[in-house]
This record gives sequence, C-alpha cells and structure tokens, in this order.
Amino acid sequence: MYYYIKGIITGTVASGIVIENNGVGYFVKTPNPFSFTLHEELTLYTHLHVREDIFELYGFRTQEEKDFFIKLISVKGLGPKGALAILASGDTHRLEEAILSSDVKYLQRFPGIGPKASSQIILDLQGKLAMASSATEHPKVKNVKEALRFLGYNPGELKKIDSFIQANLDLSIEELVKQSLRKLL
Repeated sequence: MYYYIKGIITGTVASGIVIENNGVGYFVKTPNPFSFTLHEELTLYTHLHVREDIFELYGFRTQEEKDFFIKLISVKGLGPKGALAILASGDTHRLEEAILSSDVKYLQRFPGIGPKASSQIILDLQGKLAMASSATEHPKVKNVKEALRFLGYNPGELKKIDSFIQANLDLSIEELVKQSLRKLL
C-alpha cells in the first residue's frame, strides 16, 4: 500500500521512529531506530503488515533491506518482530551468505532464533536467494557456477569464489572452471 515515505525524522523510540510527511507523523517500526538522526530528511521504504487486529508500518533505509524483510517474514514461524531483530545486524550480505552456506550457528545469534528457527530460515530461503543472485549474474559466471554445481558444490561454497570469477571474466569458461576448482580445493 505504501511504497515509501519521504519526510523528516521527528522522534525515535526503542521500537521505531516517527517520520513527518506533509504535517502527518507516521510511526514506523525499524531495525535499529536509534541509528536515525532527529531532523534527518530521508526516504524510508515501507511495508504495511496487516493481521486481524493490527496494522503495522515497517520501514527500511534501502529497497534491498525491505526486500530481505519480506523474504524473512515469508519463513514459516518467523514474524515481523523476529525479522526486524535479524535485520538489526545491518549486514544483509553476511546474512545472505549465512543462509546460502547453511550457517546455522550464525543465525542462532539473533534474539529468538534457535536451532529450529534457523534451520527453517535456511530451508525456506536458500533456494530463493540462490535463484535471485543468479538472475543478475553475467552469463559466463552462470555457466561456471552451473558446471561447479554439477560437480557437487553447494551455493555457499560457490559464493566464496564469486569475486575470483568476476575478476577473471576474460578467461574462457573452461579455464575459469579449472581455476575455480583449484580455489575450492
């Protein structure tokens, strides 16, 4: 319903911020509300979460953070409060790496996330994140990763060599696969 709100931060509390837009103050739940500065003007990407008796507005500094929040709340048993706690770390790239590499211990460090919840997050999101990251990849990178997946490497292992592959796109696909295998061993 609300895609974003442009306005000025007029208040912060433990669970969120107040952003004023055209004389209306919207209370928005955010990860790390105290990271916002009073009287700061910004664009807040929002998500309206509706349940039977609650309408809550959640806000994020970037579209990427908002998209990750939406993916997190799609996980069975994980609600907006848990998703905000996870996003409060501020490092969505590290979080994505942990999910792709099945790093259960990393996910358990967040409040309210135990072994069962962390396994559920990995189960529900691993495929979605792998598909999303491959959709924006260079065709040569896709071919190299596809070959390595065929050889039995998982998305977490392949994520470790992303920068190597990106830096060596001038090599042939065959040479990239050979070099990547050396890096993975």
